[in-house]
Amino acid sequence: MPSLKDLRNRIASVKATQKITKAMQMVAAAKLKRAQNAAEAARPYAEKMDAVLANLASSVSGADAPRLLAGTGSDNVHLLVVATGERGLCGAFNTSIVRLARERALALMAEGKTVKFFCVGRKGYDLIRRQFDKQIVGYVEFRSVRQLGYSNAAEVANQVLKLFEDGAFDVCTLFFSRFKSVIAQIPTATQLIPATIPAGAAEATAPYEFEPGESEILADLLPSNITVQVFRALLENNASFYGSQMSSMDSATRNAGEMIKKQTLKYNRARQAMITKELIEIISGAEAL
Repeated sequence: MPSLKDLRNRIASVKATQKITKAMQMVAAAKLKRAQNAAEAARPYAEKMDAVLANLASSVSGADAPRLLAGTGSDNVHLLVVATGERGLCGAFNTSIVRLARERALALMAEGKTVKFFCVGRKGYDLIRRQFDKQIVGYVEFRSVRQLGYSNAAEVANQVLKLFEDGAFDVCTLFFSRFKSVIAQIPTATQLIPATIPAGAAEATAPYEFEPGESEILADLLPSNITVQVFRALLENNASFYGSQMSSMDSATRNAGEMIKKQTLKYNRARQAMITKELIEIISGAEAL
């Protein structure tokens, strides 16, 4: 049985941990609102971009279609862009994204496809390299970035486009966590290359006449669309990270409180037992005299 000093040290240690988790919860709550607003503000722009692309793509086909839209004509080599966080202590946020990417990779490899990884975020890189170290062809981290911007997404998109131009892959899929609420973040996979046109998107857009031609506009718009989609994923990830961290730190704070109660009760019982033992010894000594 631990001594009273050991129990006091244990209680003090848990109280110190509780202060840290409470502080992290408050910081995450303070940053969550701004991150959530940024993620929600990016959604309409990305959706409208899809609608414009659908309108353009509906009138372009065959040899006139850009490679980013038509693809390479093959799907043997897949690039999985896995976007995760730079830090931990956020529950299952990072592991759920990596799990979805790992399942997709194993399914593709079972079909005889070649799979490559491009990691965005330190935590995802650390998790993926344990199993697919030799298949990682790119890695970007934003540890020193205080606030994510469009330039960060452009850095990732430019590297992916360069790999595509060099013939490193045929199909590119982006993995991230879509923010739904503080307690719900949904791991999501979105195909970037070749661009996928949502069903019914073209019908929802008014018809336009384009000048110059659709193919020339698509040649400029498709690379921009990849940057927009990556930027949206980064913003969704940022909001999901703070939501998951807020929930996990709240649970950790409550668990620490329960542990403090249990350890305090154990300490009081041990102390009472010691006092009772001393009283018995005193009374027994007095009666012996």
